[in-house]
Amino acid sequence: MTNYYLFCQLPNPITDPVAVFLIMMGVLLIAPILFEKIKLPGIVGLIVAGIIVGPHGLGLLARDKTIILFGTVGLLFLMFMAGLETSLDDLKENGDKATIFGLSTFAVPMILGMGAMLFIGYDLLAAILVASCFASHTLLSLPIVSKRGLMRTPMMTITLGGTLIVNILALLVLTIVVRASEGGLSLGFWLFLIPSLAIYTFATLFGVPKLGRWFFRTFGRDEGAEFTFVVLTLFVVSYAAKLIDIEPIIGAFLAGISIRPLIPQLSPLMNRIQFIGNTLFIPLFLLSVGMLVNPKTLISEPRSFVVSGAMIVVSIVAKFIPAWGVGKYFNFSFSNTMVMFGLSVAQAASTLAAITVAFQINLVDELTVNGTIAMILVTCIVSPWVTTKWADQIKAEESSPSETLDIKDNGEEVEQKPPVYRVVVPVANPNTEDNLLNLALLLVNATKGKLFPLHILTDVNGIIPKGEKIRQAQLLETAEMIAHATSTDVKSVARIESSIDQGILHVYQECDANIIICGWKGFSSYKDNFFGSIIDNVIQKAPIPVLIARFTEPIKTTQRVVLAISDFQYNSSSFVEALILSKILANELQANLHILLVSSRASSIVVDNRLTGLSFQQLKGNFTRRVLQEMQPDDLLLLMAIENYKVVGTSTLGSIPEAIARNYRQVSMMIICLKSSKSNEE
Repeated sequence: MTNYYLFCQLPNPITDPVAVFLIMMGVLLIAPILFEKIKLPGIVGLIVAGIIVGPHGLGLLARDKTIILFGTVGLLFLMFMAGLETSLDDLKENGDKATIFGLSTFAVPMILGMGAMLFIGYDLLAAILVASCFASHTLLSLPIVSKRGLMRTPMMTITLGGTLIVNILALLVLTIVVRASEGGLSLGFWLFLIPSLAIYTFATLFGVPKLGRWFFRTFGRDEGAEFTFVVLTLFVVSYAAKLIDIEPIIGAFLAGISIRPLIPQLSPLMNRIQFIGNTLFIPLFLLSVGMLVNPKTLISEPRSFVVSGAMIVVSIVAKFIPAWGVGKYFNFSFSNTMVMFGLSVAQAASTLAAITVAFQINLVDELTVNGTIAMILVTCIVSPWVTTKWADQIKAEESSPSETLDIKDNGEEVEQKPPVYRVVVPVANPNTEDNLLNLALLLVNATKGKLFPLHILTDVNGIIPKGEKIRQAQLLETAEMIAHATSTDVKSVARIESSIDQGILHVYQECDANIIICGWKGFSSYKDNFFGSIIDNVIQKAPIPVLIARFTEPIKTTQRVVLAISDFQYNSSSFVEALILSKILANELQANLHILLVSSRASSIVVDNRLTGLSFQQLKGNFTRRVLQEMQPDDLLLLMAIENYKVVGTSTLGSIPEAIARNYRQVSMMIICLKSSKSNEE
């Protein structure tokens, strides 16, 4: 067997940079396709490919500094993207459950692992350290769950929260055991570790969002700068963790959690992060993991089978028991329980880090390293296989929770599906185009609809200059580029019309659109009020909802969506439609939804079941003044305007939006113009 390996291996690995990168890209393309053809997860294919092309296989590639660099970046990206999918609000809501899972999936492997290692002859410190390797896990199969749209389920929130807890505890055990073996477990060590960890966590979770919000406000139009800022944040927070003797992967996870509120799930920026991570860095990490495995070491020493067998069995059993127990305790389906087990059984990153450190200080021997490699190989095959099988089962059993919205109407609960939004959005001003398009993209992608960016040239003066046509083409190309960045179904429309409002009205009918989004400067001139502005004419003549938006800050910095309504609007037939729209926006912006119910002094609003489970506040007094008093920085204010008539000398939007914009110039707002039942009948 040894002669066979020597025969198969190349005398020297390939060192030419172009050839090395060529092989890596070829493996990243071919390996997942081949393994998916034989019904095995592509992740397994990348690990096996790493074994084959690595130093212990054919020897095509050496696991040199370049491979280690790519693998480290991929690992940090993996944990960062896990953090991006983790909501602090969800963690707060399920914090007790995540804590139970985290403590159980740490304690059971620690107990079983220590017992097994002591039984086969390990001393106490070595047994504790190996057991901590069983306790920790790497979310190797996270991309599988993410691609199936299961990230926001309670099961995943608990698993991600538990992962954070268990990895922190396991790495703290590693730190303590290493210090104990060196005789450095002093009072000064504890006095440094505990305060520094608390300060670091607080600074990350509260400082990064504030810094990020400032950056996006200042440089929000530079997409390259946004992506670079996010990646820089990832590595700054990860490196800061290393400076206080915490594993960088914990810092990467915290960085993802902290910056998540600033990046809408369906935004171009999130799409770029996921694309780079899932197609390049994470696959390279999996490839580097495979290159660590040395099949020869598993047969070089008979006792290695005992150590390897014990580690493999204990690692699988010790992860299944807590997943099964927690699933039973919280009444999860067996499919959800198996996904929790599949995600938590994989051993890779923190396990390798711990064993490497322990081997370097002679706390464990080479047999333990061999057993760890075997355990990593087996669990990295079991994890994606189990996760894929049972995640597919969950998708077959239930629909995505975002597909339906429960709304209470007239005291009775009805399950309403939001319409598939086909959105027409005129693009004319490059300074406001990004926010309007991002608003449209949120609605379109949330409902799997279609986007129609529109630009209209008016032919009032006859011949249209060539420069205007070129500018029209550039605006629409930019809009398409932004839409394609989120894989949105998009069709741009270039028109020449006698007037802009007539063009919008013609196009929405031709495209069979069911919603129009327009920008607004925040005020109306006397001419607009007397003769009617473009917005007035569109609202008056279009029988579909029209959203009039004014953004003073990038939409991605929204922390709270506030729907402010009067007693008349609350009791109107259009309220449910406005509430559905508000819920979609809040969900996609990862913002809190708050309802302001403002009534006159002479009346009060009788709240029914439609607001059950929502944050709402009842106020009395002047509508404009009370709304202004409740506004906070980074709010997106939603107002309803359901009256479909125009009084000469006034704006169709009414006086309230202008009064709010005039008195609070920094507020971003959107007026939802819906047709009342009476108007529809007419």
